[in-house]
Amino acid sequence: MTISSISPSAPPAKGAAGDTPLRRLRPWLAAVLLTLSAASTGLTSPPVQAAAAIPEHGLSPGLRDSLREALAEPEAFEDPIDALHWVLSMQQRLERYMPDRAARIDLLRKVRREATRTGLAPELILSVIQVESAFKPTAVSHAGARGLMQVMPFWKREIGEPDDNLLDQDTSLRYGATILAHYLKREKGDITDALARYNGSLGKTWYPERVMRAWTTRWWYQAPAPFVAERT
Repeated sequence: MTISSISPSAPPAKGAAGDTPLRRLRPWLAAVLLTLSAASTGLTSPPVQAAAAIPEHGLSPGLRDSLREALAEPEAFEDPIDALHWVLSMQQRLERYMPDRAARIDLLRKVRREATRTGLAPELILSVIQVESAFKPTAVSHAGARGLMQVMPFWKREIGEPDDNLLDQDTSLRYGATILAHYLKREKGDITDALARYNGSLGKTWYPERVMRAWTTRWWYQAPAPFVAERT
């Protein structure tokens, strides 16, 4: 079971960011459609050889092989109209962290790409980024974790390449999403344990609770009814 099938059932708490009426977003439709169209026609980033974000040394050959195989899979994109509604909704919620609209849309396109590739909910990836780095691509923790998804440098030695730049947006997303998807599979869909493993705090719930709180209060999303998308 993938995380995309376990979206929070409760709507955002009162006062949380919600969907913006599409009529207010019409001036941006053309720009976003062009961005998504470019993505869907094969606009890709250099491949990364590995992924992760947690201190768990001594990886087994099986884990290394599974991660490398996952990273080698071709990228896939969903219906651009569905993606458009999602981007238009999410880009407003992201404004408090990223003032530049073009940068927001670019990041959201990449998040959606990684979500499609790994089977994760894109809202989960956004929630992890909010908790880990507050959307600062150059963030470095006191423990040495780097980038949007706070990947530990040792992962480059374990399953990556020495020259991988963990402060690079694409690299961080590729590493983080792949490892999180792996842990979700390893925990048989248990999102609490998967998130705890990602953070390196298995057996504790404070980190999964923070991520889920971010999901339900800021990034929760419900796709519009099909007839709404068609009419728009």
